[in-house]
Amino acid sequence: MIIVPIKENETIDKALKKFKKKFEKTGVIKQLRARQAFEKPSVSRRTEIKKAVYRTQLQAQFQA
Repeated sequence: MIIVPIKENETIDKALKKFKKKFEKTGVIKQLRARQAFEKPSVSRRTEIKKAVYRTQLQAQFQA
């Protein structure tokens, strides 16, 4: 359960913005989208490897 403390004279817009930020950090939406369609473990492993390769290439590019 997400609790957003609201200060005195704080607008609803600011409180809503804080709530949205906290909600996004929990990763609920990301998890929900991932569970909408089943992905085989081999496919998910392959995508993770591709992401790792991409990250290492970026790091090597900035270090050079």
